[in-house]
Amino acid sequence: MEKEILLTLRSASVHYGGVRALQDVTVRLDEGEIVALMGPNGAGKSTALKALFGLAPLTQGQVLWHGQRIAPRPHEMASRGIAYVPQGRQVFKNLTVHENLELGGYALANRSDLKNNISSALHIFPALREKLKAKAGLLSGGQQQMLTIARGLVSDPKVLLLDEPSLGLAPKLVKEVFEKVRWINQERKIAVIIVEHSIRSVLSIAHRTYVLSHGAIALEGASHSLDNKTLEHIFLGSK
Repeated sequence: MEKEILLTLRSASVHYGGVRALQDVTVRLDEGEIVALMGPNGAGKSTALKALFGLAPLTQGQVLWHGQRIAPRPHEMASRGIAYVPQGRQVFKNLTVHENLELGGYALANRSDLKNNISSALHIFPALREKLKAKAGLLSGGQQQMLTIARGLVSDPKVLLLDEPSLGLAPKLVKEVFEKVRWINQERKIAVIIVEHSIRSVLSIAHRTYVLSHGAIALEGASHSLDNKTLEHIFLGSK
């Protein structure tokens, strides 16, 4: 049975002033997939993720949701079932862990849904349960990263957009984060687009990968089929 295409960035370009951040980039996410966006620093991978969510205005191109063209605006994307988790462990440091999680469900109309979704997120990240009353700013870096992902799950999304979830984490925590992402995809049936610099870790969980270089797609395909020498060539900054 053919999978439905959930989200597409089609022929997209993004310019910041005179700087070309993306040029004619097409990325698609099918149901049930984990798709990786990889590339060296400044390649445009985070910009592509932001463009999908409406945080980076398109100079040209389109965003499609279930095959229909939409004008991506963050609050509307959330209501469609798309959750965005920014890089840098962006928690609300002066709020408690529980208050951070509640903010993840701001679009939910039903209070019981919010309670159930928070409980479900804590099931995935049980280490947060004993920290519910603690200020988020007092958590370790790894716990803050877990909180940002858990907060994204409280809205019960169909799609999760993750921007460099392993950034600044110790190797043991990186492995745990990627195990959680795999579990979320397999058990919760949430499709994922993940921007990541940890090549080996992300290729181990992604079904398909797009490699960006200088704002354009340099390589794409099934993750297991990507050629290591070509990847090294791109990541070393060769043109």
